[in-house]
Amino acid sequence: MDKDKVTKTHSAPQPVGAYPHARRAGNLLFLSGIGPRPADGGSIPGVVLGDDGDAVSYDIEAQCHAVFANVRTVLESAGAGWDDLVDVTVYLIDIRRDFETYNRVYAEYFSSDGPTRTTVEINRLPTPIAIELKCIAEIVDK
Repeated sequence: MDKDKVTKTHSAPQPVGAYPHARRAGNLLFLSGIGPRPADGGSIPGVVLGDDGDAVSYDIEAQCHAVFANVRTVLESAGAGWDDLVDVTVYLIDIRRDFETYNRVYAEYFSSDGPTRTTVEINRLPTPIAIELKCIAEIVDK
């Protein structure tokens, strides 16, 4: 594996498994799933945890802003920028409850000419978060 093509950074939340934050293949940069957890390991924005460690409530708007900030951090660590994104896959744990808010916040970051997007509902993520993004960027060397 070419280490120059792998991005790992301490400025974004650490992966919860054995994988990098991003990997470049040609002009494409593939980001691993990124959620709203803070890089310092502190409290997840907008999440109230119960005694069992599961989320008892969450603020999807706060999580949306946090996940976008984390994506931006990984992009920049890999030598890319926000405008280099070409595809975004969004995983929500409650699409009925959260899609409208997510869509509104997404529009603050992207125009209708931005990256392609797919949004799917899943029943759980590996940490007590309500959203995760999987992104692909294209880096055109100048």
